[in-house]
Amino acid sequence: MDFGVFIPINNNGWIISEASPQYMPSFDLNRQIVQLAEQYGFEFALSMVKLRGFGGPTEFWDHGLESFTLMSGLAAVTEKIKLYASVATLTLPPAMVARMAVTIDDISDGRFGINIVSGWNQSEYSQMGLWPGEDFYGQRYDYASEYVAIMKELWATGHSSFKGDFFTYEDCLVQPTPAHDIDIVCAGQSQRGMEFCATYGDYNFIIGDRAGTELAAANAQLAGEAAKTGRDVGSYALYTIVMGETDEEAEAKVESYRAGADLEALAFMSGQAGLDTAGATAAKITELQGACFFNIGIIAGSHATVAAEIDRLAAIEGTKGMMLVFDDFVAGIAEFGEKVMPLLTCREAPMVGA
Repeated sequence: MDFGVFIPINNNGWIISEASPQYMPSFDLNRQIVQLAEQYGFEFALSMVKLRGFGGPTEFWDHGLESFTLMSGLAAVTEKIKLYASVATLTLPPAMVARMAVTIDDISDGRFGINIVSGWNQSEYSQMGLWPGEDFYGQRYDYASEYVAIMKELWATGHSSFKGDFFTYEDCLVQPTPAHDIDIVCAGQSQRGMEFCATYGDYNFIIGDRAGTELAAANAQLAGEAAKTGRDVGSYALYTIVMGETDEEAEAKVESYRAGADLEALAFMSGQAGLDTAGATAAKITELQGACFFNIGIIAGSHATVAAEIDRLAAIEGTKGMMLVFDDFVAGIAEFGEKVMPLLTCREAPMVGA
């Protein structure tokens, strides 16, 4: 059972609320987080790519760092933890990303992988003149398939003369080739997304639910697609951790975050940018508040409750690990490492500093 942390490369992490901890992204913040995660035995850290935020009073995700350069810096100040950077395939040519990956593979001594973002949010790309048009929604996984095929060929042989529907290369060189395998991870939730990951990926991130029923169904779907390709593709479930000394204290935090939801940012995110949140109905406000955690499953409670819930979810067939989000990342990882990990039965508790 692997643990990873979804580091806050953009401001305020993954809770769209005026009541949750507010912070700007920085190298120093993410260095603290990843070094703590490494200290407490987390297996990996992943940074997303987000190129435009949702505004609102919190200016949610309007401030962000760049994924590859951040992970390159983190590779130089860590020793054991695996580091995944994210690439939005419309923004960088695959040969350049292949070369960047070789560089970070060298810096990290083999602790690097890439998260493929096929590109669904038009506003992120149209602001830079990179959006290819509405047809891309139906083509994005075909585009990503050629993209990854080129990178894998360059890593394996050092050159590519790929000819496809989207890319044409003529004896493109990327040398030296990497000294280690570079994992590919994805976050496909749709049928086509899982097909893509089963063909090209090593792990697929799945949004977890508190009950675990949706996670079980998604794991089974991924396993079915992997069986078709004959590949071993792991399922990593994404969960938000909110802890307290008691269950009641943790649940009170969750409710306070919901009550303080940034309705303007949530309305923009949900495609209702023109919504008058001041005059919205109670039902609409409740709907927006419910999305302030991105619909990521929340594991909230005392340390014993959180440990028991993780053990229960870890037992769901196909779950190979969890990628965790914290309301307060620095304090949260330390608290999780000190007070939750020793209670887990789904893995041996790591020795601090080991």
